[in-house]
Amino acid sequence: MTQHWHTQPAAAVLQRLKSSAEDGLTTAEAAQRLAQYGVNELIDKGGKHPLRLLWEQISSTMVLILIVATAVSAFLGKATEAAAIGAIVVLFVILGFVQEFRAEKAMAALKQLAVPLVRARRDGKLQEISARDLVPGDVVLLEAGNAIPADARVIEAANLRVQEAALTGESEAVEKETAVFARPDLPLGDRRNMLYMGTNVSYGRGTAVVTATGMETELGKIATLIQSVAEGQTLLQKQLDRVGQILAIAGVVVAALVLLIGVLSGEALDEMFLTAISVAVAVIPEGLPAVVTITLALG
Repeated sequence: MTQHWHTQPAAAVLQRLKSSAEDGLTTAEAAQRLAQYGVNELIDKGGKHPLRLLWEQISSTMVLILIVATAVSAFLGKATEAAAIGAIVVLFVILGFVQEFRAEKAMAALKQLAVPLVRARRDGKLQEISARDLVPGDVVLLEAGNAIPADARVIEAANLRVQEAALTGESEAVEKETAVFARPDLPLGDRRNMLYMGTNVSYGRGTAVVTATGMETELGKIATLIQSVAEGQTLLQKQLDRVGQILAIAGVVVAALVLLIGVLSGEALDEMFLTAISVAVAVIPEGLPAVVTITLALG
């Protein structure tokens, strides 16, 4: 139900949702809407297995190049250089794995913001129902200490203040009101007549009509973005792979040229082969992946 609810009067929102501030929805209507919109919860598509995350780090182009560089350095008897490159590979893989693992856990953190029970008006009576059963049009009553169970339009507010840091990053509690805000593109943090899933009432009390549930909430949209990003490579990962491919090609070309020039100049083939390999390894900026990963880890 994509609507700019904050631009409409509370009475108009109730009318559009075919609900009543005094009576709420009927049990039959709520059941019908539950079947239509689904349960009020964030859906987790399932994250990647830790072993898959680890493999994705190891199989990246840059890491494979560094592994080859480590092997070549060891073959050439450069133990110190091989150990240094190997340490960089291990650091890169570990830090990358930790970052990806934390990202996979972000969805679980969002789900922890869910509310188990909520007070709502059904059939003209105040009832305590499972937040999973909330549907658009439900009228909920909230007070200090309550977590907001779904996105909702405020219809009554008595010194109602909500902590929205989890959604907007704003550290100060926002005072809510019933007034209409005309701008359709108003930022979420400025929509003071709206309540959002995952935020908390820090002071006062109020009544609101649910406008969106589950994955249709603003928190649900964030969850969708998190899961869509987790399914593919980030722009930085794609660029690093691209750089790795370019460096691999450059290393091979330079090594081939060094070998060819050396042989044509009368140098021994075996010596030029080792020299060419050394030059190819030198082309690779071994510290690049570690620098990028550490920078990201430090934020």
